[in-house]
This record gives sequence, structure tokens and C-alpha cells, in this order.
Amino acid sequence: MQPDCEKCLRLQAEKMLKKHHISNNESKNIIGRFNKYLKEQKNNNILTPEAACYLHRLIKREANTIDLYQKEKEQYNKLMLNLEKDIREVINRSEDPFESALRYALAGNIIDFGPSESFDVMETLSTAASKIPVIDHSGLLYKELQNASTVLYLGDNAGEIVLDKIFISVINHPNLWFATRGAPVINDVTTEDAEKTGLTKYARVISNGYDAPSTLLQHCSPEFKTLFNKADIIISKGQGNLEGLLNNKNKKIFYLLMVKCNVIGELIGVDKKNSVVFFNQSVLNG
Repeated sequence: MQPDCEKCLRLQAEKMLKKHHISNNESKNIIGRFNKYLKEQKNNNILTPEAACYLHRLIKREANTIDLYQKEKEQYNKLMLNLEKDIREVINRSEDPFESALRYALAGNIIDFGPSESFDVMETLSTAASKIPVIDHSGLLYKELQNASTVLYLGDNAGEIVLDKIFISVINHPNLWFATRGAPVINDVTTEDAEKTGLTKYARVISNGYDAPSTLLQHCSPEFKTLFNKADIIISKGQGNLEGLLNNKNKKIFYLLMVKCNVIGELIGVDKKNSVVFFNQSVLNG
């Protein structure tokens, strides 16, 4: 794990500890335990999401809660559900509904949702959705979807899940599965989010069985791993899922994300603040 990632996790920890009113002494204790964990794991090449999982477990235990961002997630989901009708109308009027829905799904990964008026969010989404990804394998994704018997869609964040739902409804695949986290972590999607946002109308839902903000196959449930291995193509949303799966060349994986930090940008050769629809076997296929 790179030093920038450690720094980022510590900043996240400070925000969460303050948000949940953890005392200074206990906060120092948690940060100290986290630093000790990082030192112990220094030679084990752990991924950032695995360290994030450990950190969140520490804070959840001290805050006596299973979901550190429950209110925010509910707010983000409600906000996007209120915009769903307008977004669908824009997509339905477009020349290419698949491409338009994909861009909106990408736009959901771009925005750092916070308290905002619906109009402002809609305008920002529309602007983001109008931008062409700097790596764009969306045409290949469309072709692969036509030939796939089983599709696995790896979810990322609350709020964003509503845009995933719209995209999935446009894909309209008879055997598409949507994967959630095994338990709440940061603002990542859970099975409860999928149910409350109505995504279950368009896809079957499966928990990956683990509470890291990523897809770490070595920790996932046997049921999820069976589905992962069976899937003909995998659509992976966000940086966290990419971190867990980037070295997996055995499966056809399409990464849909906004590059939010230099570490991820360097991994895939893209500058920060750009979006990508990146097929992991694109080099092999020319």
C-alpha cells in the first residue's frame, strides 16, 4: 500500500471519529492500533480496501454502530430517486439510450454527493454525462453484453446505485446480477440499498459476503465466488472494486469509474478527474 493511501485512510478516520463524537483518548487509541496494524502488514502487500476494512471495524465497534454513514446513504438514495424520472426522460430522448445511460452511471461515480438542491445535482450530472471517457470501451461492452449468458455488476456507492439501476434497466439482460457489500462500510451499497431503491426489479442481488469497500475475492463468500467465476462478463464500478480486481486477467472485466486520486490514475495511465470505461483485456484484444 502506498504512503498516499495510508494518509488518505488516516484522514478518513479523523472525519469518522469526529462525526461519531469519539473521545480524544479513544481516537488516539484507534489511530494507534491502526498504525500498528499497518506496520505489521508492511511486508504482506495488503490492498488499501483491506486496510480500510480493518479501520472501519475499529471505529464501528467504538461508535457502537453497524453503519457509520446510514443517514447520508439514505439521503443520497432519496435525492437520486427524486431525480430518476427526469434522468430517464433524458436517456429515452437520446440517440443512443445505452450510451446515455452508461454515461449517467459513470456520472454517479464522479459526484461526491453532499447536501445540495436537486436542480444543482441534476445540472452537474448532465454536465458530467456529456463528457466522453478518456478510455472508452463502451462499444465493446455493448457487444459483449449481447453474447453473455450471465452478467455480474459490482456496485459501488449509495446514491450512485439509482443510476446503476437505470443503466441496468436499459441493458435489460435476463440474467444480470448486482453485487453489494457484505456489510456497511463507508457509503458503499448494501443489499438493503438495492431493495430500497428498487434495483431488485431489474436485477438479482447478491452480497459479496465481506465488508471491505472493494471486491476481495479471497474473503468473499463461496456463493459469490461461484457466481463470479460463472459470469461471462463483469461490470465493475468505482475505484475500490478496481483495486481489488485489477490483477485478475482470467475474467472479462469492464471498469467504469471516475479517477479520483493520483494512485489510481497512475495504475491505469489516466489523469485525475477523468472517467473511463476500461476493458481489462483490451491489450490482449488489440
